[in-house]
Amino acid sequence: MQLLNICKSKIHRATVTETNVDYIGSITIDQDLMDRAGIKKGELVHVWNVNNGARFETYAIPAPKGSGVIRINGAAAHLCNTGDKVIIVAFVLTDEEITPKLILVDDDNKFVQSLPF
Repeated sequence: MQLLNICKSKIHRATVTETNVDYIGSITIDQDLMDRAGIKKGELVHVWNVNNGARFETYAIPAPKGSGVIRINGAAAHLCNTGDKVIIVAFVLTDEEITPKLILVDDDNKFVQSLPF
């Protein structure tokens, strides 16, 4: 069996609301956005900073639903500033066809629409 690493989830152009170098690690994401994109608590995500090109991997933890929070924590906080635009992506190893959940958010990190793949 051959497994492929396929994009399964994407939150496109989220706005970083805060950074916290002293937090243990991770990215904190509004639970509503995690649900809409199909990202699970603790799941590995890639974060790509649109403003400066920085890329890093971390794990997702939920913020309260509807909060709009996108907080970069731990060492990765050095790679982002409040107000930066980021793309958050999760992949899955699979040999099955999947339909990725790709969402676009506005400047306040509120869901705008699902994106085609």
